[in-house]
Amino acid sequence: LTQDAPDKRANFSALTEHNTNGVARSSAVASSKTGASKKLVIKNFKDRPKLAENYTEDTWLKLRDAVGAIQNSTSIKYNLEELYQAVENLCSYKVSPTLYKQLRQVCEDHVQAQIHQFREYPFFLSFLKRMNRCWQDHCRQTIMIRSIFLFLDRTYVLQNSLLPSIWDTGLELFRTHIVNDSGVQKRTVDGILEQIELERNGETVDRSLLRSLLGMLSDLQVYKDSFEERFLVETNRLYAAEGQRLMQERDVPEYLHHVAHRLEEENDRVMSYLDQSTQKPLINCVEKQLLGEHMTAILQKGLSTLLDENRVTELALLYQLFSKVKGGLPTLLQFWRDYIKTFGGEIVGTPEKDKDMVQDLLDFKDKMDNVAQGCFARNESFINAMKEAFETFINKRPNKPAELIAKYVDSKLRAGNKEATEEELERILDKIMIIFRFIHGKDVFEAFYKKDLAKRLLVGKSASVDAEKSMLSKLKHECGAAFTSKLEGMFKDMELSKDIMIQFKQYTQNQSEPSNIELTVNILTMGYWPSYTPMEVHLPAEMVKLQEVFKLFYLGKHSGRKLQWQPTLGHAVLKTEFKEGKKELQVSLFQTLVLLMFNEGEEFSVEEIRTATGIEEGELRRTLQSLACGKARVLNKNPRGKDVEDGDRFNFNNDFKHKLFRIKINQIQMKETVEEQVSTTERVFQDRQYQIDAAVVRIMKMRKTLSHNLLVSELYNQLKFPVKPGDLKKRIESLIDRDYMERDKETPNQYHYVA
Repeated sequence: LTQDAPDKRANFSALTEHNTNGVARSSAVASSKTGASKKLVIKNFKDRPKLAENYTEDTWLKLRDAVGAIQNSTSIKYNLEELYQAVENLCSYKVSPTLYKQLRQVCEDHVQAQIHQFREYPFFLSFLKRMNRCWQDHCRQTIMIRSIFLFLDRTYVLQNSLLPSIWDTGLELFRTHIVNDSGVQKRTVDGILEQIELERNGETVDRSLLRSLLGMLSDLQVYKDSFEERFLVETNRLYAAEGQRLMQERDVPEYLHHVAHRLEEENDRVMSYLDQSTQKPLINCVEKQLLGEHMTAILQKGLSTLLDENRVTELALLYQLFSKVKGGLPTLLQFWRDYIKTFGGEIVGTPEKDKDMVQDLLDFKDKMDNVAQGCFARNESFINAMKEAFETFINKRPNKPAELIAKYVDSKLRAGNKEATEEELERILDKIMIIFRFIHGKDVFEAFYKKDLAKRLLVGKSASVDAEKSMLSKLKHECGAAFTSKLEGMFKDMELSKDIMIQFKQYTQNQSEPSNIELTVNILTMGYWPSYTPMEVHLPAEMVKLQEVFKLFYLGKHSGRKLQWQPTLGHAVLKTEFKEGKKELQVSLFQTLVLLMFNEGEEFSVEEIRTATGIEEGELRRTLQSLACGKARVLNKNPRGKDVEDGDRFNFNNDFKHKLFRIKINQIQMKETVEEQVSTTERVFQDRQYQIDAAVVRIMKMRKTLSHNLLVSELYNQLKFPVKPGDLKKRIESLIDRDYMERDKETPNQYHYVA
């Protein structure tokens, strides 16, 4: 104790000699120097007070009585503070070891005396309740006893690391004498397991009782050995039997909901009364027995149904459950891939369904996308497996899907397609592009798309130039500029033709003899457009004259070019008079030639019409059918019937009626004939042969010498369409015959390039 202030010095100097409390004046106090520090020293008693005789014994008797009263739940005679003080006094006089032993003995005697009460409960539930009451009493008593002997617990016991605390001693005694008794332990665990089984079977049990007893086993550190091992064995047995039974009895959606419910129940059990350490092995056990053992059976029995019926809730549940089981997702992935291949294979491989194939594919893709996104958590593996499966089944039937996709796009881009707004049309085209990506033979698509685009542009049937250009840019982005260069050329031709027609109109206005026919010509660059078979037909003199005028005008501006007229895609608007009044008919050029004949006569036979017009027979029959057997019958056929026969005669239907002023009858031009379809396919195969030849020559020119296998492998890398090894072999043979390459004389499997 230091004191610097000079005015307080007198108070300390008053302490001159030892007083009874052992406070002595420090020599520093005598220092006369101002500002010097002073010290106050406190010393212990010289003589320690002695305990009275028999104090230890009397005090222990008092303490033992108090402990007995606590154990028997009677009132304590003494004041608790007095008892605590008594323990403190004994500990101060080194009686702690004896006191600790005596206390332990008293507690042990009491616990040993409790065991007899557990012999007399025949039923599990009453036994469990008695056990719980005994445990609760024991805990309460131990806490009370410890509060009296707290000083002993906090000094002597704390300083001796080998001694258990009073609380731990209480647990140890209860474990040794009661819970480790084989009969008591078996009945306790059997009783708990019985209660859990009752609850699993749907009955209500006392959860707080179970929580307390399992807490007891946990506190006594016998939970794992005495209870958990048996509990998991029982759980395993129960769910193994339940899984086998319910897989037979229930359908898959019901079974999946049952499994989810069971898992929820078991998790709830862990939260309510089981130890947290049991959760993992318990849930693993349920998942293994209800799911792991039946994965293949569940998928074989129910996946197709769930996907067919689009049961998204159950599919999401299936994915969620399978993701918990080892090997669950890979198994589900394999079944999902197989389902897509099977279902898609049916769509593509059934020729009777060709009409709806593309729409079915789009719907199927949408459905699978929704499942992958909504039910399978956007799992990358599932999305990739779906793409791979689509690519596999769509190419199982070569060429046809590509052709039908092109025709589907044509139906959507054609004028009169009122089912979609521009935004919807854009969405449809985006979906089509996804399916288009899966196709290997994209050249087939290009050929049919080009043919249909030509018709849309030339007959003026395109719904929207914006939609056409949008589709073109999508194809360009997907396949590169080379793929769309010809298609873009077709659009350029149409735009140039418009400019030429403006100039031609000015040119004809300056002519001395203006014509009463308004002529529009589209100039097509031969390489860009599909090739059309030239057909010579007999045009009216006035039309021929106009053609010659245009030819003079065009070749006057572009010398050195050759014009070839293509009547197949020509169309006209005819002004007609019926009894009902005047109408305008929008017709093809062939229909025009047929109808104009009825200005010259009343009735004609098929043969007479053919001779007069020069139209090829098949084309003529289609034309007459469209005029006499379709919705707008401007001609009468005699005899009536759907098909045109050789002996049929036709006359003009003067009684024709229609609500519209302008009637379109030239839909026939947009329809594809079987011949057209065959010739387009043949042209694709012809182009493929040229491409194979060019690729072989290109590779051989670069490598000079190459084995057959390496050449074929290189060709597969370069060619963008599917091709069979046999076809490649034929092309190689053809090039050898034409002296582009030769076989090695010693090794026939080796080729050399011939410069």
